[in-house]
Amino acid sequence: MLDPALQSQLRGYLERLDAPIELVAALDDSPTAGEIRELIADLVALSPKVTARELPADAPARRPSFTVGRVGEAARIRFAGVPLGHEFTSLVLALLQTSGYPPKIDDATAAAIRALPDELEVETFVSLSCHNCPDVVQAFNVLAALNPRIRHTMIDGAAFGDEVTARGVMAVPSVFVDGKPFGQGRMVLEEILAKLDRGAAARAAARLDDKPVYDVLVVGGGPAGAAAAIYAARKGIRTGLIAERFGGQVGDTLGIENFISVAYTEGPKLVAALDQHVQAYGVDVTTLQRVEALVPGEGGAPHALRLASGATLRARAVVLAPGAKWREMNVPGEAEYRTRGVAFCPHCDGPLFKGKRVAVIGGGNSGVEAAIDLAGVVGHVTLLEFAGELRADAVLQAKLRSLPNVDVRVNAQTTEVTGDGKTVDGLFYTDRATGERVRLDVAGIFVQIGLVPSTEWLRGAVALSKHGEIVIDDRGATSVPGVFAAGDATTVPFKQIVIAMGDGAKASLGAFEYLIRSGVATTAAATVGA
Repeated sequence: MLDPALQSQLRGYLERLDAPIELVAALDDSPTAGEIRELIADLVALSPKVTARELPADAPARRPSFTVGRVGEAARIRFAGVPLGHEFTSLVLALLQTSGYPPKIDDATAAAIRALPDELEVETFVSLSCHNCPDVVQAFNVLAALNPRIRHTMIDGAAFGDEVTARGVMAVPSVFVDGKPFGQGRMVLEEILAKLDRGAAARAAARLDDKPVYDVLVVGGGPAGAAAAIYAARKGIRTGLIAERFGGQVGDTLGIENFISVAYTEGPKLVAALDQHVQAYGVDVTTLQRVEALVPGEGGAPHALRLASGATLRARAVVLAPGAKWREMNVPGEAEYRTRGVAFCPHCDGPLFKGKRVAVIGGGNSGVEAAIDLAGVVGHVTLLEFAGELRADAVLQAKLRSLPNVDVRVNAQTTEVTGDGKTVDGLFYTDRATGERVRLDVAGIFVQIGLVPSTEWLRGAVALSKHGEIVIDDRGATSVPGVFAAGDATTVPFKQIVIAMGDGAKASLGAFEYLIRSGVATTAAATVGA
């Protein structure tokens, strides 16, 4: 099951086990059960601290699956499927944390987890090709490892297709708590804990209100925001970063092949590296908070940022890097069937449509790449492009047209998403060349038509372009003195990771220069010449 490289890697991890671990398998005659049996055998062979046993065929249990628990204790972590691919790290961490190896979280978070009072049965449906799913699986595994009242099961949707259909799972990760829907999509531990701990939001808002004025406060945790925070912190000034989630859209990106000097990486890996770099400079990072309004300071007063939680943060200079979000079609039925057939991540949700007919909306690079990826999983892909020809690179178009289960339709304007009240069953589009209204029967619709800037909350505060982008000059300055901006939410013509990083650094340097010239920041002034 495990190749020599993985075995060597695992052997090193298993040497850190604090207590003996028992793996208990509940198997059947499925191919997945056979793979689980092989995986468990490899784990047992790699460490004397790992033992295993198999439940009798008539014992009640989810099959096929296996639990990870301390010897002599009831197991609280279960894997229903083979946790390899993106979930390999989830398996390793489950083994370590179950044995007593402490998770990498702060003491306050660990205490809040242990204090959760309710008995919780959590199930997370995943695809092994989903790069966002491990964050959710690992977060709930931490909860189960630290709190004996919480049990968590990772479920590979491909291995439990009937259950996926019965429970209406149309996007991953999908989390159920005590059999009821809890959340979909990427979630981090703090976000999950906030939903489970009803008093957490109020306590967090109170703590934020008490924070002193920042010299530079960065709004947004993507590449532009991370770069801005690092450059500001390097100047020795009080620097903060606030974001709904660190990483932004990069966290939803799988393959990155144009990040200069790095031939290939993946979004989650790059986000982890950015986080580590930001933390190394002592930036005060606040996540899971949505900024609702910017109130520019007057007469030298600090700028204020009002949060949805009710708290307010203040800063002498601000760098706006809110990034962008998926552009929606804005047609009837789209919002109703989002996560119920309307999807935006082919890597994450594609496996849920195995053997089915799907549509991809958009003929740029993202749309064509999505269609190529989906063609290897689903039964048939129809790509719809509004313009008269595809806009993707020629090499991608050639690959797309070579696939036997892909149909390309140009001059196609999607006008409606349809469904049976539960899931998508098709769409209508207008042939712009003939005016004909055409029905397309599909089970899934993957929207890949670009991004829109996340700037609605800035209207009236700073100048925006007709496209809603923040208008900036060559130093990243906005129309408001002391407020700078960078990244995909600005008027910069090309939206690329490497450009966002450079512009984040430029905006931060612009903010520092502003602080020095205006004389409003004593900590900044003290670093002149450093």
